[in-house]
Amino acid sequence: MYKTVISLRDKKGQRKYLNQTERLRFLESSKGYRTDIKLFSLLLYYTGARIAEIHHLKTDSIDFSNKTIVIESLKKRKKGIFREIPLPSDLLEELRSYIDDLDYDALETSLWSFSLRTASRHVKRVMLKAKISGVQSCARGLRHGFAVHAVTVAPITMVKKWLGHATLETTEIYLNAVGIEEREIAQKLW
Repeated sequence: MYKTVISLRDKKGQRKYLNQTERLRFLESSKGYRTDIKLFSLLLYYTGARIAEIHHLKTDSIDFSNKTIVIESLKKRKKGIFREIPLPSDLLEELRSYIDDLDYDALETSLWSFSLRTASRHVKRVMLKAKISGVQSCARGLRHGFAVHAVTVAPITMVKKWLGHATLETTEIYLNAVGIEEREIAQKLW
């Protein structure tokens, strides 16, 4: 049996995740874009979801009464596996306004008018505006950054659920934080 080894560093030793400073710069940079790009970027930032999962969202994926977003886990072997992730109230208000302004007839209309490839380009532009470069300057780097930050402030079982991981072993990789994150964790001990 083969076991995939997941690391927070690439083969050259470069960090594959955004640190918290970079994540905050991404967040700030996203606010300068048109509404759909901004909301797409904010959903990546606040959920840690995969880019294809955010791209796959429909207008009824947001549960406004529960203040969550319902994401279908696209990496599973079968369809119909969903997870709920809480969202900040101000983001929910922006999403409600955006959905109300969409020209749609059905409840299950896609939230985005752009392709997955274009979504990736939008994320890359936001990264460049935020002056983030390197292997981590992509949606996956944002997902990893979300996870590294989340395991320092939330129970790992909650992070596992939000990320859509099948096992805690996969989520535990994010406990191997390095650099700034490791220092912040250590400071809690000091």
